[in-house]
Amino acid sequence: MPTHNTNPTMSTSNRHMEQSCTDPHCFFCIMKDQDSSTRTIGIKNCFKEMPSIDDQERVLVLSSLWNIAMTQPDNPEFPSLGIFKCMASLIYRAINDRDWLLKGQNIYIPYYAAHVIGSYTMNKAKFAKIAVDSGVVPPLLELLRGKMSWVEQRVAVRALGHLASYETTFEAVAVHEEEIVKLAMHLSSTSLQVVYETFVGIKDESQRLKYHSDLLTRGVGGLEMQNRKAEEWASQIQCWSLHLLNCFSIKEKSIQLICTPEFLKDLCGMWGGLVNHTSPAGVGLIRILCYSKVGRKSIAESIEVVESLCNLSRSSDDWQYMGIDCVLLLLKDPNTRFKVIEIVTFYMIDLVELRDLRGRSNLGETIAKTLLIDFNQRKSKIKNHKVIILLQDIWFLKVERRKREKLMSYEKLEEKKIMANLIKQQGNHCFMLGEIEAATVKYTEALELCPLRLKKERIVLYSNRAQCHLLLGEANEAISDTTRALSLSSPVNSHPKSLWRRSQAYDMKGLAKESLMDCLLFINGCIKSDTSKHLKIPYYAVRMINKQMEFTWLFATARSKVSSGDHKLLEQSHGDVQSVNHRYINDYEMMRMIDNKGFMSSLSTILEGPLIGGGSSSRRKLERASRRKKAVTADRSTRVKGT
Repeated sequence: MPTHNTNPTMSTSNRHMEQSCTDPHCFFCIMKDQDSSTRTIGIKNCFKEMPSIDDQERVLVLSSLWNIAMTQPDNPEFPSLGIFKCMASLIYRAINDRDWLLKGQNIYIPYYAAHVIGSYTMNKAKFAKIAVDSGVVPPLLELLRGKMSWVEQRVAVRALGHLASYETTFEAVAVHEEEIVKLAMHLSSTSLQVVYETFVGIKDESQRLKYHSDLLTRGVGGLEMQNRKAEEWASQIQCWSLHLLNCFSIKEKSIQLICTPEFLKDLCGMWGGLVNHTSPAGVGLIRILCYSKVGRKSIAESIEVVESLCNLSRSSDDWQYMGIDCVLLLLKDPNTRFKVIEIVTFYMIDLVELRDLRGRSNLGETIAKTLLIDFNQRKSKIKNHKVIILLQDIWFLKVERRKREKLMSYEKLEEKKIMANLIKQQGNHCFMLGEIEAATVKYTEALELCPLRLKKERIVLYSNRAQCHLLLGEANEAISDTTRALSLSSPVNSHPKSLWRRSQAYDMKGLAKESLMDCLLFINGCIKSDTSKHLKIPYYAVRMINKQMEFTWLFATARSKVSSGDHKLLEQSHGDVQSVNHRYINDYEMMRMIDNKGFMSSLSTILEGPLIGGGSSSRRKLERASRRKKAVTADRSTRVKGT
């Protein structure tokens, strides 16, 4: 027998020890054969014999194949020599022979086998066709059904998603359409809870399944490393399940099955988290559903889903444009337009001056035109008086006022500019005196006078008025004004003060994700404006991120259910499930978030800095303004007495 290291978590270079290998069928020795024809025959025979031979070195071979498939997914050698049939047979044996599965290190084999299938079918349609012809779909479906654990479900749904994404192999997956769609829906909705209850929530490392821990961290790292990797994998399970559903939805298959009210609501909360920022997650599937008549009808009937899309449309999320796309599709469909227009108008009016966004030029014009499609019709189906007034405001802003200013002389426009600036200064003075309501009125008057072409001036006016609304506790109005300011900014969502103010307003409304996204972009603005070697992040922004990270943590809902007892421990769970410790943000997490948002490639030093202009809390500003007002009043009173 050859003497090889049997730890599957070690690096590939250390897996094969050559001191006394005398086995002519040794996979590692065959791989080193310089004769290509002999090597090819040896690998082919190895794949054919592997499922039936009991050899503890098999796990090492699988681990090596996993590494090769990950690093060389487009290499045709192994797919052409029978690797898919071999992997399918190994999965079947693991599922049907429990004694064999629990022997030695065979427990690792189903994971590696499914992962190899997924890696080789990731980029090449012809590899996917070979895989399907080799019979990989049924064993992958067995893993998807949960015959083992969430770890194997992750790689199974990944592989099935790849197979379903090609025209040549879609039908092989669609044979099991109803079951696969139901399983993918269930997996995307429950995976976070399952991973938390059976792994992350178990604080005693010895009570966790060892092979799960080994696969997650490759045998390196402790509890914290395992938890971070588990968070990443849980997000991938959810996002890959949604991708599998996308493959059916884009062909308008199982739309009715997917569009259940409960699942649509679940989709609104699926956003990939900061660990999987490249996936549109739930909104990606919702947008595909909006391209079908049945999908639009179902989405329009859910007020919660429509409002979620509107909140996304008024955020700085990477997928803001997808939220806008969904709303526009609902508005353009005569069958859904009047079901949603009385909801979305209150949100979309703030975006009618939106500039270019993700390659969509003059998006605000498109939004305005879509809202005003039937505005001048005599018999309007819109009965809500407030909505009618808002549509009139849009018409005035985008049509009448623009036309008037176009006909004005340069001198007249300059006069309006000067007057608007004077009134703004009056508003600033009122604000300094603590007369917040009066300041709000002045900023409104200035906005009505300020020419539309003066975007920078209008950004400041909207942002100032938003600060007044914050101080008055008017979160909705603050969100509206900051969104208008950010829509005018170039690039979109780049005015720091408005980002911070909207982050505060969203916090007041309990919209943690939207608040977090704005706060991250605000921090990015601070970083870009700081030219010193030691970058400083305002401490109030760090506090906000600490708070919102707690609420938006991928397992926040799962932890809450466990803490409240509103859950059911699964059979795979080992040991008591307990809530994890309170997660305070640290420098590493801050760097990861900022890097994930694409703000900077690295961040060497992050320090909490002092309060900077435009960022102080609303309470402190109000207190200072109140003190100034009292001081001025007392001074005036003294002067009157003195005269």
